[in-house]
Amino acid sequence: MRKFLLAVSISLCFCLASFAQPDHWQQRVKYTIDVVVETSTNRFTGKEKLEYSNNSPEVLDKVFYHLYWNAFQPNSNMDVRSRELGKTLLNGTRPDWDNRVRDRISKLSETEIGYQKIISLKMNGVPQPFKYHETILEVDLTKPIPAKGKAIFEMEFEAQVPIQIRRSGRDNAEGVKYSMSQWYPKMCEYDIEGWHPTPYIAREFYGVWGDYEVNISIDKAYTIAASGYLQNPQQIGHGYETPGSKVTYGSGDRLTWKFVAPNVHDFVWAADPNYIHHSKLVRDGMVMHAFYKIDKQKLGLQFSQMSAGQKRNYDNDENNFIANYKSEWEDVLELAAKALPFMDKTFGKYPYKQYSFIQGGDGGMEYPMATLLKGAGRGVVIHEWMHSWYQGMMGTNESLYPWMDEGFTSYADDRTQKFLDGDTARFPYEGAYRSYINLARSAYDEPLTTHSDQYATNYAYSTNAYSKGEVFMSQLGYIVGEPVLDKILLQYYESWRFKHPNANDFVRVAENVSGLQLDWYRTFFVNTSKKIDYKIDSLWEENGISKIRLKRIGEMPMPIDLQLTFKDGTVETHNIPLDIMFGNKSAETKDQQFIVHPEWEWTHPYYIVDFKHKLTDLKIAEIDPGKRMADIDRKNNQIELNW
Repeated sequence: MRKFLLAVSISLCFCLASFAQPDHWQQRVKYTIDVVVETSTNRFTGKEKLEYSNNSPEVLDKVFYHLYWNAFQPNSNMDVRSRELGKTLLNGTRPDWDNRVRDRISKLSETEIGYQKIISLKMNGVPQPFKYHETILEVDLTKPIPAKGKAIFEMEFEAQVPIQIRRSGRDNAEGVKYSMSQWYPKMCEYDIEGWHPTPYIAREFYGVWGDYEVNISIDKAYTIAASGYLQNPQQIGHGYETPGSKVTYGSGDRLTWKFVAPNVHDFVWAADPNYIHHSKLVRDGMVMHAFYKIDKQKLGLQFSQMSAGQKRNYDNDENNFIANYKSEWEDVLELAAKALPFMDKTFGKYPYKQYSFIQGGDGGMEYPMATLLKGAGRGVVIHEWMHSWYQGMMGTNESLYPWMDEGFTSYADDRTQKFLDGDTARFPYEGAYRSYINLARSAYDEPLTTHSDQYATNYAYSTNAYSKGEVFMSQLGYIVGEPVLDKILLQYYESWRFKHPNANDFVRVAENVSGLQLDWYRTFFVNTSKKIDYKIDSLWEENGISKIRLKRIGEMPMPIDLQLTFKDGTVETHNIPLDIMFGNKSAETKDQQFIVHPEWEWTHPYYIVDFKHKLTDLKIAEIDPGKRMADIDRKNNQIELNW
């Protein structure tokens, strides 16, 4: 018995270790950052202590830091890239640039630019040589960091906050003073693929998991919103103190705000002297915050720049726009509280004790435990919050897999919006399919494997990252079945949160849960720009057997759901699995008449479906009636018969 129990124990430990991915390693950081902000000059000085754990099996003889704000200088990579893309005219008419950036960086004055300068850098007390590559700092270490070893980096730096052009900066379009994202020297990620010293050209981010302690000294008139948990609320006030309690301020005209943020890959904060701060306890000790201001002059200017159609939404009245704007911010926490149970149940439980919706964006931009927003409309609020799952908790390399960030988030966003609407029959992903198919039919289409900074057009990047990424997830539900997709979402959360998954990691989860081979799906839909296009080719009777012939026109194969509707009202779903799936999905609803046919070899352009009814009993035949397959030409997917 003792030997048996020992064997069972060893076996159980092995299974648990296997589930925990024992060969998976990732680096770890611990930041302590102290900054002193001079609001009169929009500059600050900082000290950063970084404990770096090299959990890799490799010796590191150099490290890299991001210095993001150096992008906001005339003739920077970001500036030139934006202006060059603007020379491309989409369809010969529209400049292909991000309207938030355009050529604005080229026009910044010395007091408007951003910069991050390193005053000193030591590792384990020894000064280190370093050199700038604009937004990347390269440090050739005087002594390598051994495999499985640690090092302490101590840095002094200074920075100037740029005018907000993209994500971070000061004096945004709604009058918020400071939007402090990408604000500190941030260690680049090192993973199984090596270093990722990705210059800041335009797009997304990749960060090392770790713990942050951030202390910010600033004029006491300013309210700060941030990632993490405020440690000294009774010395700060500004709506953080216990209701009804007395706040004990220190002497002087400054306050030092002390935040900690555990197990995150970034830290954001924003500050303004006129922030309105609301908070709400939503569950299990979790508090949500909203920070906003009402600058009527800025909002009036924003209204004046709207199109005629947009103004009609407010009866052409600026005051209506401002009133609606204020109402959305006042209601944002109620909206979030309503959505949270669905999000927890569907995508996995939100693990932190706080989340902040912060006015200060140039649209919306996600960070751990917080988002920067321009306005608080339901669409942007839910989308940015869903990034807490598909980026905040996953930490995927967004530069390589932006579609796993924006696309998965867009899918979850639209699914949550459907819940908020009352789970109507509306297909929530229709807009994403339409957007992707328009790109697929155009001359601008590129594979999803394209690096986010290397797309030939902004149009292709944004459509692929958001729309095609969303279609990837929705279409997976078509392939494996919606109930199975729900299980995949939760298993992905359980298996890969806080672990930097890539595309193959997600597909392996989907394969394990569904029991189907899905590498073909990733290969065709992600690695190529091959199109899906099927048609109903012909139908006839032969020896008393009714037959329908289907044709694959596009280069990408798919399993097929063929729905047959008969004159007596009977509806049958004929499922034709793809041979390289090595299996098939099951009926997705209990009342579905689901008939599985022999597999369709992907190399074969034609397939014949037999069915038992008389041909003249057939009323409608349709490929994929739910429109979950991204067929680029649906006009030939349906035949309606009038015998």
